[in-house]
Amino acid sequence: MKNYQRTLRACYLGFITQAIAANFAPLLFLRFHADYGIPLGRIALISTTFYFTQLVVDVFCARFVDAIGYRRSVVASEVVSALGLIGLAFVPDLCPNPFAGIIVCAILYAVGSGLIEVLVSPIVEACPFDHKEAVMSLLHSFYCWGSVGVILLSSLFFTAFGIGSWRILACLWALIPLYNIYNFATCPIERLTEDGEGMTIGQLLRTPLFWLAILLMVCAGASEMGMAQWASAYAEAALGFPKAVGDLAGPCLFAAAMGVSRVIYGRFGARIDLTRYMIGSGLLCLCCYLLASLARNPVLGLIGCVLCGFSVGIMWPGTISVISPRLPRGGTALFALLAMAGDLGGAIAPSLVGAVSQRAGDNLQAGMLAGGVFPLVLIVSLVLLTNSAVKEHGD
Repeated sequence: MKNYQRTLRACYLGFITQAIAANFAPLLFLRFHADYGIPLGRIALISTTFYFTQLVVDVFCARFVDAIGYRRSVVASEVVSALGLIGLAFVPDLCPNPFAGIIVCAILYAVGSGLIEVLVSPIVEACPFDHKEAVMSLLHSFYCWGSVGVILLSSLFFTAFGIGSWRILACLWALIPLYNIYNFATCPIERLTEDGEGMTIGQLLRTPLFWLAILLMVCAGASEMGMAQWASAYAEAALGFPKAVGDLAGPCLFAAAMGVSRVIYGRFGARIDLTRYMIGSGLLCLCCYLLASLARNPVLGLIGCVLCGFSVGIMWPGTISVISPRLPRGGTALFALLAMAGDLGGAIAPSLVGAVSQRAGDNLQAGMLAGGVFPLVLIVSLVLLTNSAVKEHGD
């Protein structure tokens, strides 16, 4: 008898690997600046490269993963993630241009992160679990706990051994994807659709429900990252907290609240209507953006920031769970394009918040007010879905 709990554990570690890839290098940005003399403007390109690479991988997966196979692809995700993290410890020092070495490593672990993002959800969706919406929510919570763990454990490591030991820590973090290579190589993996039965990208593009799904994912990614990417700066600049407090009170508490939200739905989801729960979360998210943008009391502003993490927790996995049963032949292409839409929203929202803040005289609260448009559009889209305003199945 196949043990799908092994598959689930491998997928949990997959999301932790993605959290390491997304959160470890940003902790070292100032160190890169000091060690290698890289201007801060160029260092910002490391994150841009990471997320752009993920978008490219999302598109690639929509076309080719079915042909390559889930197991080969997801094992490759762990291999390149580990290579990127280990390379970060050595390649910059071996390259004549350290910045180029960092970018090469960032591309490697971004490829791994992108593959994980696309593949883990359909792998779990294809397993014969009861109450898959709850299972999916709990699965996605491991990205949140991974993010909190990377920030806290890395901070403790640097406190104990010094920031100069960051190369050792990069190799230690790489042990997780190295171990998970074995897990994915040996656990049972099923396919969502049989060969030739999944919808093509062209068929998806001609399906109205698919476009509503894309809109939901853009808004889910935007609602999350619009606050998360600016949480530390917001806590420091807008609310007046010291930087050390801002780092912990901003992104760390945000990620923890998001994880709690996903665990709660994972525990009680079988009793809750998912679409209504998402609408309620969207309303809470909108209120959080308004609180963060309009509050004059720093404590209230921080509460808005943290509660926003709780409110967005269900949006990404919830959209996948709401849409996939309505497009049962969507296959890998559907999951890949949904991931691409979420990443696109995650790229758009922080830029919008930053641009509006700059035009308002570096007023981050004005930027947060503009960011409230994304949960608002998400609420409207969910109401349309609830009222069956679009056709649910493709031809």
